[in-house]
Amino acid sequence: MRRSMLLSRRAFCACLACGLAAPRAMASDPSVPPAVAGAEVKGTLEPRLNVPWSGNHAAPHVALTLDACSGHVDMRILSVLLDEQIPATIFVTARWLRRNAEALALLKSRPDLFELENHGLNHVPAIDRPGTVYGIPTAGSMEAVVSEVEEGAKWMVKDGIAAPHWFRGATARYTPASVTAIEGLGYRIAGFSLNGDQGASLPAGAVAKRIAAARDGDVIISHVNHPERDSGAGVARGVAALKARGAVFVRLDMFDGTEVAGAVRQ
Repeated sequence: MRRSMLLSRRAFCACLACGLAAPRAMASDPSVPPAVAGAEVKGTLEPRLNVPWSGNHAAPHVALTLDACSGHVDMRILSVLLDEQIPATIFVTARWLRRNAEALALLKSRPDLFELENHGLNHVPAIDRPGTVYGIPTAGSMEAVVSEVEEGAKWMVKDGIAAPHWFRGATARYTPASVTAIEGLGYRIAGFSLNGDQGASLPAGAVAKRIAAARDGDVIISHVNHPERDSGAGVARGVAALKARGAVFVRLDMFDGTEVAGAVRQ
C-alpha cells in the first residue's frame, strides 16, 4: 500500500485566482465584494484524501474533482469529459451557480457523469478565527463557517441540485474545530492527494504532466472556472492522457467511508 501524497504549504496559494472571497457577514448574497484582509491564520489543517486502490497498475482508480469557485466555465475541460465519458465530482459555489445557468443545465443533464457537491456560498475559507488564509479573508467565527456551508447547500437545492454530502471550503484549509462542525452538519470533508493546476495558475504543459502521472488511488483537484487561463487546456490534455493509460475514473459518491484520509497541520 503506497503512502498518500502530501500537499505542499503553497498548494492553494493560487486559489486566490478562483475568485475573491466575500465578507463573512453577508451570508445570503453570493456576489458581495471581498472583505479587508487580516493576519494569516496559523495552526490550520490541510486534509488529504485517497480513494480505495484498484491494485491493478494497468487500471488505476482515480477521482477527478473540479472546483467551480467563481467566474465562468471552461468548456475545454467539460468537452473532454463528455466526449470521453469521464465522470467527475464538481464542487460549486453559489456565486458560480448564479452566473452559469447554461453550464449548470448541462451538468444536470448528465447525472451519470457529474456529481455536484458543496464549495460554499461565497468562497470563504471555513476557518472560525479572524484573519486570512493565503490572503483570503476567513469566515472568522463558527457561526459564519456554518452559514458558508449551509447557505451554499441551500442555493444548490434551490437550483435543482440534489442535497450535497461532501464539502470543500475555499483554500481547502480548516481548523480542527471547523472540521468537527462541518462533519457535525452531516458532510464529509473533500481533501485530495494530487494538485493538478495549483489554483489554475500553472501553464498547460505542467498541468497535463501532473495529471497524466496520477497514481492508483489519487484524488485530483483542478479548476473548471477559468476558461481564460492556459491551465484549463492542460487539465483537458492530462485527463485524456490518463484515460488513455487505462485509468478508471470514479466519483466521491461511490464510496462509503473506506477512503484513506489524513491531514497536514500548518
